[in-house]
Amino acid sequence: MAVPTNTIQAVGRVGVREDLSDKIYELFPDDCPFQRSIGREDAKQVYHEWQTDALAAANAENKTLQGDDLANEARPNTVRQGNYTQIMKKVVGSSTTMEASRTAGRRSELAREVMKAGRELKTDAEKRFCGNYAAVPPASGTEGETAGALGFLVTNNDMGATGTAPTYSGGGTSGYVNAAAGNGTLRDLTETLFADTLADIWAAGGNPTMALMSMSLKRTAARFAGIAPQRHAVTSSAATIVAGAEVYDGDAGRVQLVPSRFTSTRDVLVIDPEYWAVAELDPMKTIDLAQTGLAKRKALYQEVALVCRNEAASGAIRDVQAVAA
Repeated sequence: MAVPTNTIQAVGRVGVREDLSDKIYELFPDDCPFQRSIGREDAKQVYHEWQTDALAAANAENKTLQGDDLANEARPNTVRQGNYTQIMKKVVGSSTTMEASRTAGRRSELAREVMKAGRELKTDAEKRFCGNYAAVPPASGTEGETAGALGFLVTNNDMGATGTAPTYSGGGTSGYVNAAAGNGTLRDLTETLFADTLADIWAAGGNPTMALMSMSLKRTAARFAGIAPQRHAVTSSAATIVAGAEVYDGDAGRVQLVPSRFTSTRDVLVIDPEYWAVAELDPMKTIDLAQTGLAKRKALYQEVALVCRNEAASGAIRDVQAVAA
């Protein structure tokens, strides 16, 4: 059918307003399970310290003579550990023209980007805290760096062939982490590796409740067979496909299997959250920067350190890869 002559059509008019929704469809993958599960404490210096202690091994031959003159026994000292704080920052600038302009979905470009920067700082910290990083003392011209969780773990530390364990500045587990673990030969993540690490942590006195890992490793762990085939009760007409487990209920207790976007793709971090914390020397703040031209600028920053209150309460399964279904 032909359009009558001189019919006004929207496609040819210059005065038609744009139709831009005021809704911005956000996808912010900023869930931080490690930080969400652990504690918070204050730091007073860039080098934050704490002490660890342990009982002597049980001795079934502990005996003495009647009337014996008792001598003092040697008692081990506590171990002094520490970590350095790290300053993490984001800087946002927006021109005065941009701030004066009418925008869709936000009143201020600067305010929106500052909001996003705050969430990005959180994920930056999560990636650092979960990672295999050593601490670096701050110096003139050198940024301080905080050690990550995988850098602390030496007692319950299952490595692939040729892997090397982290080291501490004072030897043993004394001082700060001065060298991260070295990668070893990759091997498949198996239920035996997982169960053995849980048993090692339990034997050292820990009671882990969470295992953090990449999604690919989580999918492998979720298929561990356990002692019986999975069963699922269908209580409605609509059936549910159960593709994986969320909790591993083993000999050493129940451990939640938690996928994380910010963990290493080759390591499983098994933790007792009570033995970890974030020490804040300067909690997250937003400050106005000097306006030197036709732009407004803000900075967000925080200065924090990861605290491992006793590394023997957690463990690492290093150098593992996902297994195809």
